Amino acid sequence: MLSTDEKLDPRIKRTRGLILQSFTELLGQKGFESISVQDVTGKAQINRATFYAHFEDKYKLLDYWVSQMFMQETEKRMLNACHYSLDNLRNLILAVCEFLLGLRTECVQPHPQFESLVETQIKKQIYKLLSHWLEQVESPVSIEIPATVATWAIYGLAFHWSHAKKRPALEKFVDEALPFVAVNLESFA
Repeated sequence: MLSTDEKLDPRIKRTRGLILQSFTELLGQKGFESISVQDVTGKAQINRATFYAHFEDKYKLLDYWVSQMFMQETEKRMLNACHYSLDNLRNLILAVCEFLLGLRTECVQPHPQFESLVETQIKKQIYKLLSHWLEQVESPVSIEIPATVATWAIYGLAFHWSHAKKRPALEKFVDEALPFVAVNLESFA
């Protein structure tokens, strides 16, 4: 799965990198709702026209930021180049849990609107990755329903774990949760 950013002109990649870096720093300083396009452009030292040449608004920037950060998380674990297996599924659940916990701890005051926007993008990324894995398996079963069920299960479990007051050890939690996600994908094993 080739990232669309790999095909971009180096100047565009550099500018987007500046915007993303500034946005990341701002998320650590103040809540998403408080961040303005002006804040991002000022920190990145670019003008507003340059920002708008890349992103429609701060919501599109958030979508892009989440997709890029989550993609980095999955690439770090080599999940984007993998196929479906229980080990890869386990690593995906770990990645989502760690990603959501990172957002909760690194972003100031995660607001329900921010979390909802993040949820939408993360689910898209999980579904895309699961679909990629399942398409590689010869199966008479359509991948749409199992990928959807597994996507929601993985996100729901990761959300539950990352928001728990008394969070169990991540490895233990994932080992307990894995069979409940895997059961939806058994026909692809």
